[in-house]
Amino acid sequence: MIRVVLADDQLLVRAGFRALLDAQADIEVAGEAADGEEAVTLVSRLRPDVVLMDIRMPLLDGLAATRRITRDPALAEVRVVMLTTFELDEYVFEAIRAGASGFLVKDTEPEELLRAVRAVTDGDALLSPGVTRRLIAEFAARSKEPAVSESLAALTEREREVMALVGIGLSNEEIARRLVVSPLTAKTHVSRTMVKLGARDRAQLVVLAYESGLVRPGWLG
Repeated sequence: MIRVVLADDQLLVRAGFRALLDAQADIEVAGEAADGEEAVTLVSRLRPDVVLMDIRMPLLDGLAATRRITRDPALAEVRVVMLTTFELDEYVFEAIRAGASGFLVKDTEPEELLRAVRAVTDGDALLSPGVTRRLIAEFAARSKEPAVSESLAALTEREREVMALVGIGLSNEEIARRLVVSPLTAKTHVSRTMVKLGARDRAQLVVLAYESGLVRPGWLG
């Protein structure tokens, strides 16, 4: 059973999400929060699998709440998905850097919301390929020229190659086709790379790919 916490200051939004999620056999809403402070407290107590976190909330916004959650070692298994009204919300970029596993627009299709909850539970991130590429492009535009990080020394040549492909927004299936390997092999390489670098998920691996200098602006395909 996937346990979800809903954090949004709009009661109707929470009610709609709860109705959809609780109707699934494999998902349950463990709790609801109306502001960021309440969200952090609730997540610390309930240890859910996924938090659907609105970016704009009173007392403590979703970005600050996400930082608190992702920086708490006791909550390392919790995945945060940011909720926003607009796909190009200026805070989405910072949310990913703060440790969010991805984001969804509030008017997304119900099937996409359900897929997203299940995907982040499985360790996937940056849920929409189109949004992924826009987000990466934004990161690239803001990035300064980095020095290649010594942390990459722990990776094999193939793992660096896979990390670079994750960094330009490719899925496991796309990586498998590019490298002529099975999707399972691609997923294994991605998982090992995340473990070696201490990355929470693919979202953080994308950030590390740019910050380490492994991927540079202009490499988007």
